[in-house]
Amino acid sequence: MKSPLEAPEKQIAEETSTKPASASAVIDKRIYPWPAQSAEDRAAGEDFLRKLEAYLRDHVDPDEIDRTGEIPPENFKGLAEIGAFGIKVPKKYGGLGLSQSNYGRAAVLLGSWDGNVAALVSAHQSIGVAQPLLLFGTEEQKQKYLPRVAGGEISAFALTEVHAGSDPATLSLKAEPTSNGSEFVLNGEKLWCTNGVKAGVLVVMARTPSKLVGGKERKQITAFIVDVDTPGLEITYRCRFMGLRALYNAVVKFTNVRVPRENIISKEGAGLKVALTTLNSGRLTLPAACVGVSKRLLEISRKWAGERIQWGVPIGQHAAIAGKIAEMAGNVFAMEAMTFLSSSLLDRKTGDLRIETAMCKMWATETTWRIADDAMQVRGGRGYETAQSLAGRGEPPIAVERFLRDCRVNTIFEGSSEIMRLFIAREALDPHLKVGGAIFNTQLPISERAKAVLSSGKFYAGWYPRQWLPGDAGKIDNLHETLRGHVNYAARTSKRLARGLFHAMARFGPKLDREQLLLSRFVGIATELFAISATCSYAQWLVGQGKPAGEILSVADYFCRSARIRIENHFATTGRNVDKRGYQLVQDLLAGKHASLRDGIV
Repeated sequence: MKSPLEAPEKQIAEETSTKPASASAVIDKRIYPWPAQSAEDRAAGEDFLRKLEAYLRDHVDPDEIDRTGEIPPENFKGLAEIGAFGIKVPKKYGGLGLSQSNYGRAAVLLGSWDGNVAALVSAHQSIGVAQPLLLFGTEEQKQKYLPRVAGGEISAFALTEVHAGSDPATLSLKAEPTSNGSEFVLNGEKLWCTNGVKAGVLVVMARTPSKLVGGKERKQITAFIVDVDTPGLEITYRCRFMGLRALYNAVVKFTNVRVPRENIISKEGAGLKVALTTLNSGRLTLPAACVGVSKRLLEISRKWAGERIQWGVPIGQHAAIAGKIAEMAGNVFAMEAMTFLSSSLLDRKTGDLRIETAMCKMWATETTWRIADDAMQVRGGRGYETAQSLAGRGEPPIAVERFLRDCRVNTIFEGSSEIMRLFIAREALDPHLKVGGAIFNTQLPISERAKAVLSSGKFYAGWYPRQWLPGDAGKIDNLHETLRGHVNYAARTSKRLARGLFHAMARFGPKLDREQLLLSRFVGIATELFAISATCSYAQWLVGQGKPAGEILSVADYFCRSARIRIENHFATTGRNVDKRGYQLVQDLLAGKHASLRDGIV
């Protein structure tokens, strides 16, 4: 069985470090002090953000969009007029030229108002034509296509196929070169192409002829820019979903579609790098939209918990409801901290952020789903009732059920949570495997393992003992005492995590990648540590900006205490769990056993 940790990303991953990072990387100069968005950059986005907020309030009816399953044509036109389809496209190509941080602020607004419009705008420029061209495109390609997409011509990203989802190496859509090599002929079908129904131009991932590399055949995936009006390209079906009912998601069929060679993005065979780098850099849009959704749901819950009287007091004074809203508040604060920390670091080009963006995507989408579920529980029957029905009987049309339906898919698309965990685990383990993987690989001859001991032993002789030394916040200036304890915990625990990973590698060797549930717990610990670090840095900065210290510190402290409980639970189950029993149970189920579990159903 092929391991998901052997996914194609590994072939194209940028080199980061040949040695494992410091275990106390959570105490990082990139995080402390808070890398605040500059006043100039923030001001550059204000005019557009004011226009966007006003346009959403005055012209976009999210409940009507949900009811009809269509975004009105005038909304496409209006969004284009204010520049919403070219937020990050440089001004010289007709866009607004705004930063990732300002783009994130726009995504917060969009997410807080309507998931359908948020998905339209995000898919168009986070993974559509603009992003891969900005990263890999030629000047000629940029001049030809960026003004079009910035002006409102919708773009889409065509990667998924019926049999190719999380493993893009199994793509079957073929692109065969013509006899003179000037064109490629595309044949095949793409599934779940978001924006495909409305798109004028696509980025298409296709299989080009394999090449021999080191005497072995290597499959080639190539990225193409394809105009939708090209003969042979057909939108054959519009997919419909539980939520995001106005998502313009398509099945796209290619029958002898001829694409000029100059429409290749980057180079032939570099498609996976284009696809995965685009997804990595675009992953911060979804967490930012989740911040907007979560803030909206927190506000709905807060107001209702103060208004609704049961047993003589507001329901927010009952501990069961108060606990849910407290959890929402802490998580919203942390989500905003993680997302905008990563956005600012991306703007500053501080280095490889693949792990951070993946953590943001995984954590924010899962947390937003829990917030939506809790908001529905707080609102009770009114949360389950549609906005249209509420309005019909004279109550405010508060669409909690729409937010819940719309946000459910976030843990699935642009990299499912399960794939994100494996991706993060592989990225964390890769430096160790480069340095000392051969030592623990029992499948290698003893002579090779002995050589590995000599080559990497010196490094680990220093690295491993350091993971047992005390960790603390060090010399972070002016760190409030409420926060210092949490930062100290993060520093200590990051070393404990480093030891745990090392011990797991020693125990399982090359089979560690099969221990997906164990790796998932390690990733959970690492992500919570990142969240604690981001939260403390953000809280310290806000207090320094004159925000109410008592309020800021109380929500940050609550989140960090909750995260520490989750971390300790993860550690507890790394050594004591029912993983093997559960796995065997499922294999028995797949084999047709446990028939009683299927009895009595229709």
